[in-house]
Amino acid sequence: MTADSRFADLTTPSLLLDEAKMMRNIDRLADHARALGVSLRPHLKTAKSIDVARRLLPGGDGPATVSTLAEAEAFFAAGVSDILYAVGIAPQKLPRVLALRASGCDLSVILDNAAQAKEVAKASRETGDPVPVLIEIDSDGHRGGLRPDDPLLIQIGRILHEGGAELRGVMTHAGESYTVAGNEAHAKFAEIERAAAVAGAEALREANLPCPVVSVGSTPTAHAARDLTGVTELRAGVYVFFDLVMAGIGVCRQDDIALSVLTTVIGHQNDRGWILVDAGWMAMSRDRGTSSQALDQGYGVVCDDAGNILHDLVLSSANQEHGIITRRSGAPASMPDLPVGTHLRILPNHACATAAQHAHFTVIPAKPDNAIVEWPRFGGW
Repeated sequence: MTADSRFADLTTPSLLLDEAKMMRNIDRLADHARALGVSLRPHLKTAKSIDVARRLLPGGDGPATVSTLAEAEAFFAAGVSDILYAVGIAPQKLPRVLALRASGCDLSVILDNAAQAKEVAKASRETGDPVPVLIEIDSDGHRGGLRPDDPLLIQIGRILHEGGAELRGVMTHAGESYTVAGNEAHAKFAEIERAAAVAGAEALREANLPCPVVSVGSTPTAHAARDLTGVTELRAGVYVFFDLVMAGIGVCRQDDIALSVLTTVIGHQNDRGWILVDAGWMAMSRDRGTSSQALDQGYGVVCDDAGNILHDLVLSSANQEHGIITRRSGAPASMPDLPVGTHLRILPNHACATAAQHAHFTVIPAKPDNAIVEWPRFGGW
């Protein structure tokens, strides 16, 4: 195995981003959304990076989705002005929402109960700024939201519309699509998601309430959707990088995963069939999202430093700064010759969780002649 000289001076563990794979992933969903006739509102929660956002948002200013107000503030400062904050609004966060809006950001929020709606309406009246709101629809019992036939949907719509806020529409997230595998299964969830959101929108309109935006999305359903009649926008996030969870349910191939953690072999326990590396759970996260799938990938799949998968090798155990590589079967025999100092790459279970452990991406450029660069990431709420 020939070592990649570009990694010689990198500190390990290091979060690698393959720019060429990332751009293929970005283009794949952009083309699909265009074919379905809907706009794409990418979720920036995994990236938390201005450099990634610039490649993901062709116009530079959005539309975009975020999961924290810290993301909204950072991306707005970089020129992204059309932002959906897609976590149910806490009343204590409304001053930050209003401050962003007063600075020129078209920031919208989501909610699913009357208490939230009353707080948003009150803040809108007091400031004279009608805060845009999408009411969350429960399309699959995954988490929050209202069923489209719940009378509370109309009640909340009236609180907002008549109380001074802007009722902008409805949104839903088919989180249960992560529990099934294959395009056919995901297509069924995509239709369930579409039908629920459209039904919620129609219920509001029949009550003489506005509903211009109908927003749906999860990475599995976004890729599998075949008909989005009645939908105005599609959301997805982890597709930019993909991960082993997405590969495990058939949304992508392992070769599409653009993120990996560069690590160094630091020792061996030959009688146990162990290779020790310097990437533990602080580098990979504790996410074990593939443990409930057909193939458990431990803490990550092992590749050589060029990204070629070393089949049957997984990071099977992780302490804070130590990782243990074994054969998936646990058999100690026939381990490859990987001397101390060898660089390896580990594909992550969950790109969001692994990326959150690192302050920057170390970018393998799409053009082979270009030097490796760093793209900063940020965190916080």
